[in-house]
Amino acid sequence: MTTRVLTNIGELTTNDPSLGDESDLGRLYDAAMVIDDTHVLWIGQNGDAPAADERLDVDGAAVVPGFVDSHTHLVFGGERSQEFEARMAGTAYDGGGIRDTVAATRGSSSNELRAATSRRARALQASGVTTMEIKSGYELTTGGELRLLEIANEFSDEVTFMGAHVVPDEFLHDRDGYVELVVGDMLAHCAPHARWADVFCDEGAFNVDEARTILLAASDAGLELRLHANQLGESGGVELGLELGVASVDHCTHVSDEDLEALASSSTVATLLPGAEFCTRSPYPSARRFLDADVTIALATDCNPGTSYVTSMPFVIALAVREMGLSVDEALWAATRGGAAALRRDDVGHLGIGARADVVIIDGPRAAHLAYRPGGVMVSQTIRASR
Repeated sequence: MTTRVLTNIGELTTNDPSLGDESDLGRLYDAAMVIDDTHVLWIGQNGDAPAADERLDVDGAAVVPGFVDSHTHLVFGGERSQEFEARMAGTAYDGGGIRDTVAATRGSSSNELRAATSRRARALQASGVTTMEIKSGYELTTGGELRLLEIANEFSDEVTFMGAHVVPDEFLHDRDGYVELVVGDMLAHCAPHARWADVFCDEGAFNVDEARTILLAASDAGLELRLHANQLGESGGVELGLELGVASVDHCTHVSDEDLEALASSSTVATLLPGAEFCTRSPYPSARRFLDADVTIALATDCNPGTSYVTSMPFVIALAVREMGLSVDEALWAATRGGAAALRRDDVGHLGIGARADVVIIDGPRAAHLAYRPGGVMVSQTIRASR
């Protein structure tokens, strides 16, 4: 196994409080690190760096853990730029455009979907994402959802079954029939190909009772749970997520003080998706409000064709700093260790000894450049363990 030493690191963020300055960021300056093909082996000062098989001089650049993107919808056909233009002209988002993507995805070949997903995954990786979750949800038939999961598994081991994205056109007058399909034949075929199950519990999608039925069935089928909730209003989804102990409640644009108090006393992560607010011209939730209530937060891209066609985690970090009240360090933690918590992973999102060797070299001397230079190419190199 090849070892590599990274030297002349101007600022090294490890997210391991036992290292460096012993803050939550575990930060070192004038640092070095040694990795092999899979793991972090050593962290310390540059002058103390041991020998290794290979040497990479980063010339004073900042180094951070690989970003953990815990919420994406990468497998889809078509695009919805006209919908985006309409929203910028004042049309409110109501979730209805998902059905347009369902039609386009159903009409795409598997090779077309695979190629498009590969392009989006490569873009995320170029922006520093080393772990990504990928959902199904754009076919809404048993065979179609299975097809999307099989493609998603080619790009990630964090795959989510989301047959309950919206009710498809053919079931608009038979909601109960669609829920029965999801918890029956669809789940039976799809569960072996996913780790997670997710439901869009919000206005225009699934109500609390429907979401509970689907998530309980998914849990019985061996899937772990996550939930889209409270994007369009206080849907009751946060309370449902806490009732069922989901790993993460995502969006959380509209939450009450009671929701925050309950989240703070749980292990459930609140995943915030500022790309969705940016692309729907909606008010941003205050991330500061979550942190002040001691809620664990994550940041993710929500990459999807309708409401957040975003493939840059640095852009998400910049939005969280500019629009949601986070410091750069808080946003960086949420995009790394927070994302790992949302996926219930302790091997990624940090650079402690034994962590996966997922490393991002910033094009700048400090991690602050991620938000300081929005829109630029902020990542000079991404190193992904064994991948």
